Amino acid sequence: MNASLGQPASRSRTDWIGFQTIVLREFNRILRIWGQTLLPPAVTATLYFIIFGSLIGSRIGRMGGYDYMQYIAPGLIMMSVITNSYGNVVSSFFGARFGKHIEEILVSPLPNWLVVIGYVTGGIVRGLLVGLTVTIVALCFTHLVVSNVALIIAAVLITSIVFSLGGFINAVFAKNFDHISWFPTFILTPMTYLGGVFYSITLLPSWAQTLSHANPILYMVNSFRYGFLGVSDVDVRLAFAIMIAFALALFGLAVYLMEKGIGLRD
Repeated sequence: MNASLGQPASRSRTDWIGFQTIVLREFNRILRIWGQTLLPPAVTATLYFIIFGSLIGSRIGRMGGYDYMQYIAPGLIMMSVITNSYGNVVSSFFGARFGKHIEEILVSPLPNWLVVIGYVTGGIVRGLLVGLTVTIVALCFTHLVVSNVALIIAAVLITSIVFSLGGFINAVFAKNFDHISWFPTFILTPMTYLGGVFYSITLLPSWAQTLSHANPILYMVNSFRYGFLGVSDVDVRLAFAIMIAFALALFGLAVYLMEKGIGLRD
């Protein structure tokens, strides 16, 4: 009887240790190669602020009732969170597949959903660290108004979860390193640039506005911007509903792929 009572506790402890191991490994990896994970986004953001904010922004004037550099700052922060959350998981999980040490996780007693959460947590950590870095860069160029802290935190966390899951799924299907760069290059980057990072979609013709509403990144950028500036091109409640729906759907798909062993036992 004592053994049966101790078994669930022992299993929970095993799961927790396994989860911790994945997250700590991801965290140490991020810090170990900080020159690849944290420095490039800071340099890129600096260039964006100099070129778009200072040089072009001075000619554009105000947007959404704010200075142009203030307006694009939340979008640039969110753009860095999106690309780095995605990039961390896709490179890490595919690296585990390529290095053949994914088998150690597959034969472990860890449930598949916890493995997914472990890698996603790593993506969230990198996304938040990079987001914080870019925020510091932004403060060197402009003043960031904070309208609603809770919305800012919720928006960045859910967005990071969505793209961490997207990176996980990409890594499952990828057959080589070219496959993990194809989606970010040809789909993710255009969607990000057309997601309202640098402009308000109210400036677009009606057909382009309608097309923009099919881009999920538009809702993520605007919900995040609303948390700072209190302005948005979309209904913030709808934006969060869409983000949560994407997060749940992608999590379900990621766990399903793990359960079926698709792309993992080839």
